[in-house]
Amino acid sequence: MKRFGIITDAAYGVSAPVLRSIAKEIGKDHRLAQQLWAAEILDARCLAALIDEPADVTEDQMERWVGDFDSWAICDVCCCNLFDRTRYAWKKAPEWCRREGEFVKRAGFVLMAGLAVHDTSASDERFERFFPLIRAGADDGRNFVRKAVNWALRQIGKRNSALNKKALRAAREIRRMPQPSARWIAADAIRELSGDAVQRRLLKKRRPLPARQRSR
Repeated sequence: MKRFGIITDAAYGVSAPVLRSIAKEIGKDHRLAQQLWAAEILDARCLAALIDEPADVTEDQMERWVGDFDSWAICDVCCCNLFDRTRYAWKKAPEWCRREGEFVKRAGFVLMAGLAVHDTSASDERFERFFPLIRAGADDGRNFVRKAVNWALRQIGKRNSALNKKALRAAREIRRMPQPSARWIAADAIRELSGDAVQRRLLKKRRPLPARQRSR
């Protein structure tokens, strides 16, 4: 865990698959999630994010928890398993990505990536509003921020063909920025979003189903 930049001063080292198995056995429990988070142990906090009930999460709770983030691991578990399913996700993503704290800023962009995957009913326009924020964040050379900026850009660009074109356009604009972080973000995003695997998947999404399958 230390090798991957995760603080282990208060951690048992329980693996992610085991934590997910425990969470499945417990089910959703908002009260227990608060108690686990208060334990200030990494594994307990990861479990808290997995069992908390998104509908019960308050804006104040999100602010308190994000203030406790001290690694990409707890940031990503919370944002991709809990926060992106709350009613405040669309508000917090642009708020947090403008802040200076490394893992709070990362959380803003990870929320964008999580929303791109999990909010299947959201309009393209909502995601297009993230592009200026992604461009603004691309000059941050901190490793865990730049990787989250890249992640957000790639996930938005994989939603559909229209957003793919706009994400590629944003990536090309970012590529012209002078910062090394921006050039890395752009090169990696362009490579994936224009690659055969993503383009084939998007093409399949565009194709209408045969009449026989549509009627089922």
